[in-house]
Amino acid sequence: MSLVSSYFPLPSIYEHYTNGGVYSGLDSSKPYFTLNGKNITIYSGAMHYFRVPRKYWRDRLRKMRATGLNTVETYVPWNLHEPQQGHYDFGDGDSDMQDFLNITEFLKTAQEEDLLAIVRPGPYICSEFEFGGFPSWLLRYVDIKFRTSEFNYMKFVARYFNILLPILAALQFSKGGPVIAFQVENEYGSTEKLGFFTPDKLYLRKLRKLFIDNGIVELLVTSDSPTAHGSIGTIPEVFLQTANFAANPEIEFLALKRLQPNRPVMAMEFWTGWFDHWGEIHHERDNQDFYNNFERILKYPASVNMYMFHGGSNFGFLNGANLANDRTDNSGYQPDISSYDYDAPLTESGDYTIKYVMVKQLISKYNPVLTRLPKTPSITYKDAYGPANIQRQLVMREIWDQVDFRFYSDVVLPMEYLPINNMSGQSYGYTVYRKKLLGNFYNKKSACNNKALLDIPSNSILTIAGRICDSAIILVDGVLLSKPLERTEDLNGFGFWKQNNSKLNLGSQGRYGATLEIIVENWGRNGFGYVDQFYQLKGLWQGEVFLNNLQISSWEIIPLEFKKSWIKNLSGWHTPKCFQVPGPALHKTNVYVDTPKDTFIDMRKWCKGIVIVNNFVLGRYSKIGPQQTLYLPAPFLEKGLNEVVIFEHYKPYNRVEFLDHPVYLTRSSRMRDIELM
Repeated sequence: MSLVSSYFPLPSIYEHYTNGGVYSGLDSSKPYFTLNGKNITIYSGAMHYFRVPRKYWRDRLRKMRATGLNTVETYVPWNLHEPQQGHYDFGDGDSDMQDFLNITEFLKTAQEEDLLAIVRPGPYICSEFEFGGFPSWLLRYVDIKFRTSEFNYMKFVARYFNILLPILAALQFSKGGPVIAFQVENEYGSTEKLGFFTPDKLYLRKLRKLFIDNGIVELLVTSDSPTAHGSIGTIPEVFLQTANFAANPEIEFLALKRLQPNRPVMAMEFWTGWFDHWGEIHHERDNQDFYNNFERILKYPASVNMYMFHGGSNFGFLNGANLANDRTDNSGYQPDISSYDYDAPLTESGDYTIKYVMVKQLISKYNPVLTRLPKTPSITYKDAYGPANIQRQLVMREIWDQVDFRFYSDVVLPMEYLPINNMSGQSYGYTVYRKKLLGNFYNKKSACNNKALLDIPSNSILTIAGRICDSAIILVDGVLLSKPLERTEDLNGFGFWKQNNSKLNLGSQGRYGATLEIIVENWGRNGFGYVDQFYQLKGLWQGEVFLNNLQISSWEIIPLEFKKSWIKNLSGWHTPKCFQVPGPALHKTNVYVDTPKDTFIDMRKWCKGIVIVNNFVLGRYSKIGPQQTLYLPAPFLEKGLNEVVIFEHYKPYNRVEFLDHPVYLTRSSRMRDIELM
């Protein structure tokens, strides 16, 4: 602190911009921003409250403010706030994600930590989040047209926004809150440039009217790449357009200036890193490249929001996906991993990186407005708890018996069409398609009544027509017959989305009266692409299932949602059978914790599945990587015994192990693996 500032302490952000009263919000009518009549350059970072444990919100926000940031930006996920039709959760709705969803508390905490806020409420957010933030129950309306002014879609948007926007309106800067701007829709211009569909300007106007009718008075913005998309995704006379990019800021800002002369320029998304799909290597952005581009933004000068500053995690089943093809050709499907580390300035677990230091240095160099900064918070200690042996187990038939709901259908159906959750369908988890006494089925379908045909003949062929959404595990009489997913190349084989009309030989053993079970996993819904891609259903729905070219009918369909209440009430746990027997099962142990600390569950010796801690689904794991560990935040643990349950699809391990750091497959680690082969 300088000698001057020691005699005259620096003001906070709010003291500087609200001294004398609040008369106006963020203004964009000049070539530079003003806030309440005073010049401001926005130094912002993205952090999503729904990807960070509530007890860590303040820690992460303070770390952001300590770099010199004056703003935090967040999306708002419709699918979490309206998980069932007409049922809302803003921190008190009793959904499994309830503790993440008090957006009022999050924004007030940001204000207490001396940060302004930019809110991007959608209704579409992309964000590599499940279904781009849309609730899956919208898929039950077959005529709905996502991201358009179509009546049915807008009816549900309006109903949701009429609940959400009044909450946000009370938190506006002009009303004494932290929110200085709202984004309308998200990267809407990319829909035409990438050949998806022509943006619907009437849709944008209807969204704007919803904002205004619900008391929103702050600046409304849109974001796209101005060099790639021009102004196709905005309405220039209504919204301030901002830019999304990773590099070449001068070119993007010049395009913005040409599109909207004499108005401020801002990067709404300056990408600090990138996200990962399963089967890839972990993305890492060169630190010097980040530094150079960030400095060029500040030197321009322009306002900026770093996407992401702190990525956090896709807890539960909430990772999104990309889809390179239309809604029926699922071959281009790319599911995202549970970690949303993003190679950001703050890691998934909130640790500092060299990018964090760079941000602090550069903002200090270029920010002309001096304000009081907090002391940089200390690092969060991580612990590697001792290994815990698997103590109890439930095999699949024991799991089925504890699912209350069963639906019977002549044909296979997607999970979204199941009549559960107040007629909202199944959103997440697994759907089981079960056919009992398959031998009886085969006999009825046979033209000959020879007793020899009562058995399923050896080398019978099971065919799933169309493509699987997204992966399938095949059991006959409880025995695993499909190949485990152990290498990325296995995704090209039976049981995964890349095959069309996939076939599986059921083996040389003939069977009579067998039970077939097809367990289909939703790996995450697509959140970016063609209009048609937003109709991507999950489960079996593109075609029927055949045994030796004879269609199987009369299915028992069982949803496996892994909700907290269901997991908590599971019973009948018993001593594990031989760990050498492959196949899906639940494996449980207890871990004693004296003082809860952040840790990472090491899944490198397991194959594929999900991890559940104290009845909460932590996330997915897969040997194919790049993610090899699951971040387990201390707030999810309790002093004393903590229950860890693993739903392994293929090959279990006999214990749970922990690390004090994350592990990803990177380019260098992949090369080492290749050299060892």
